[in-house]
Amino acid sequence: MTAADPIAPTLRVLVWHWGRRGGGPRFAVELAAGLAVVPGVASLLSLSAQSEQLRSASPPACALPWSTYNGMAGYVWRILTIPATLPSLRRRLRALAPDVAVCAMPALLDMLMALALRGLKIPYFVIVHDADAHPGDGLPMQMALQRHLVRGAAGIVTLSDHVARRLAERGEIGARGLVGLYHPPFAFGPQPPPPRAHGGPVRLLFFGRLLPYKGLGLLAEALLLLPQDGAFDVRIVGQGPETPILQTLRDMANVSVDNRWVPDAEVGEWLAWSDAVVLSHTEASQSGVAAAAMTARRWLVATRVGGLVEQLSREPLARLCMPDPASLAAAIRSLVDDPLPVCAASENAALSWHDMAASLTAGIRRVLRR
Repeated sequence: MTAADPIAPTLRVLVWHWGRRGGGPRFAVELAAGLAVVPGVASLLSLSAQSEQLRSASPPACALPWSTYNGMAGYVWRILTIPATLPSLRRRLRALAPDVAVCAMPALLDMLMALALRGLKIPYFVIVHDADAHPGDGLPMQMALQRHLVRGAAGIVTLSDHVARRLAERGEIGARGLVGLYHPPFAFGPQPPPPRAHGGPVRLLFFGRLLPYKGLGLLAEALLLLPQDGAFDVRIVGQGPETPILQTLRDMANVSVDNRWVPDAEVGEWLAWSDAVVLSHTEASQSGVAAAAMTARRWLVATRVGGLVEQLSREPLARLCMPDPASLAAAIRSLVDDPLPVCAASENAALSWHDMAASLTAGIRRVLRR
C-alpha cells in the first residue's frame, strides 16, 4: 500500500489464530481458503506451530507458523519473552507484507501479534465470536485480553447480531468499523446418509464442550420427561469437568457419556452416527456445532437463546424450543411423532466460506477507505 492508494488493488490478507486445537484453528484454515478464491485477494495464514491442523494428515499451507506453548508454564514463558521475540515476528511479517490482518478467533498470545502489526502500521480486524464469557468457559483474563485486542483494532467482525448488540451495549465498538457476517458451514468428511436411514431408535447427539452454559442439566431433566420406551439412543460426547449432572446422565437408560477431547478426524463420524444434534444451551452467541450439523444435514433441536435463534430460525431441519425441560422434551419427542422431511434443502447450504470471505473483504475495504 502507498499513502496515495491506501488499499492496494490486490489486498494481501493475513489470517491468524494461535490457539492449538478446536474450532479456532479450523475456522482460520477455512477462512484463509475462502479468501484465497476471492478476486483481488492474496491470502496468507498464520497458525500456532502446535496447532492440530498442522499435524493433520493434510496440513494447510501456512505462511507463518509460530511456536506458542503446550501448557500454562509455556504460556507464561512466552509472555515473559515477548520483548525478545517481537523483533523476529516483525521481520517475518515484513517479509510477508500483508496489507491487513484478521484475527480469526481471539487467543491468549494475540497481544504479541497486535504489537508486531502496530509497529509495522498494518491494520487488523478481530472476529469476535463471543461478547461475554460463558459460565465455566475460557481461562482467567481471556475476555480482558480480547477487549485489549479489540481496542487496537481497525474493525470488529461479528457472526451474529446478538454478539454485535452486546458489544454495542458495552461501548466496545466505538468508532471502529463493524462488519456483520454469519457462521459458514463446517464440513467434516463426506455427506452421511439421511437421518433414520439406520432404521433403529432416534440417535441424539450432544456434542462439544461439556460446560454449564451448554445446558446439560436442562437436557437431563428433559430426558426424564420422555417415555423410557427405547425410542431414543443418546450420546453425550465432548470434554469438560466431571460433574454430578454427567453422572446423572450416565445412570439413565440408553444414555452414554464420552468425556474426552474429540479430534477433528472423529467429528464427521459422530455426525454420521447421529440423527439429530441437540443444542440445549442456556445461553449462546452462535454455534459451530450447529454449522457442522446443518452441513451434515442432521436434524437439530435447539433452545431459543442468544444467537441460536437467528442462526437456525430459517433452517428447515431445526426445531427451536424454549429453554425449559418440558419444551425441550416436546421438541425431542416430535422427532418421532412428526419427523421433519430429510430431503429439505437448507437455505444455509448456499452460504459458503467463499461467500463469507467475499463479504469480509468488502467490509474490510469499506472500513479502510473511511
